[in-house]
Amino acid sequence: MSIHLHFRAVAESEIQNDHTWLAAFMAEAWENDEAEYPMGIAHSVNKSWDAVHDLYAATYGLSADADDSWNLPIYGGRPVPHSADPAPSDPPLMLLEPTGVSQAARFLTTVSFDGLWNVVGARFRNLGWARQEYREHQRDLQAFYGQAASAGHAVVKAVWA
Repeated sequence: MSIHLHFRAVAESEIQNDHTWLAAFMAEAWENDEAEYPMGIAHSVNKSWDAVHDLYAATYGLSADADDSWNLPIYGGRPVPHSADPAPSDPPLMLLEPTGVSQAARFLTTVSFDGLWNVVGARFRNLGWARQEYREHQRDLQAFYGQAASAGHAVVKAVWA
């Protein structure tokens, strides 16, 4: 089974604060992912997104003054509540506002992948997870959030199964 956490950058003014509308928007974006990904406005992480989150959580092991920015790239944002009668195909959705997108981008450019890997690498290797895969996630998320922050965009997140 394939499961993805899908990210889509969008101007906050274009967003309707409605689960039904956002689910339709994200479904269309998911259908257009191959075109949107190279434009830098969409990204997705396969079923390993929880491990990417765990990698970022290791910042507490790197710095005594670490804030909660490590939580923003994967799980950051507010949940968008379902309508009163959700369709079975409605995905869970989160919305990270532009301020949070900027914080996530800053975090991703300042955190050292090698430093994180030194904290959690042994545990990850024991689970069979490859360093290069997580380095690529770091690089791709850094580029995605950097572009979204530069444009002043929000990020909508959906889980697709």
